[in-house]
Amino acid sequence: MRNPFAAILLASVTLAMAATTQPYDESADARAGIRAAQAEAQKSKVQVLVVFGANWCADCKFLDIAFKDGPSAALIAKNFKVVKVNVGRFDQNVDIAESFGVPLKSGIPAAAVLSEQGKVLYATRPGELSAARSMGEKGIYNFVTRVATQAK
Repeated sequence: MRNPFAAILLASVTLAMAATTQPYDESADARAGIRAAQAEAQKSKVQVLVVFGANWCADCKFLDIAFKDGPSAALIAKNFKVVKVNVGRFDQNVDIAESFGVPLKSGIPAAAVLSEQGKVLYATRPGELSAARSMGEKGIYNFVTRVATQAK
């Protein structure tokens, strides 16, 4: 490149993109993650929120941010141990979602709420969270409030 500023800018952007953490650990053992969350939930007397999604999914990323930093964050922290399960291109951990009654074919993100013992208390309806960006933070907060109340 002739312009040193452009080269530095390009390198900075590339490094920033590489440093960005993805919400779903593509190499994680989902079953082990769920077991660990259940163990923590038993100690904390909360439920387990299993969120199915993928790093390529913009709605999954939006939901992850809303759960961490939006109005829902305090509600999530108070009521749930969260475990995120990567579904890849619908070729990973699909059997886990099916075992919880979560309809991945209708879109992701999708979720299930489990009791401390692993009993399914709630599973998202088809496509319920798949438009998380359109729902916005208020819609996601309403969803979390409803699910936290229903799943008790």
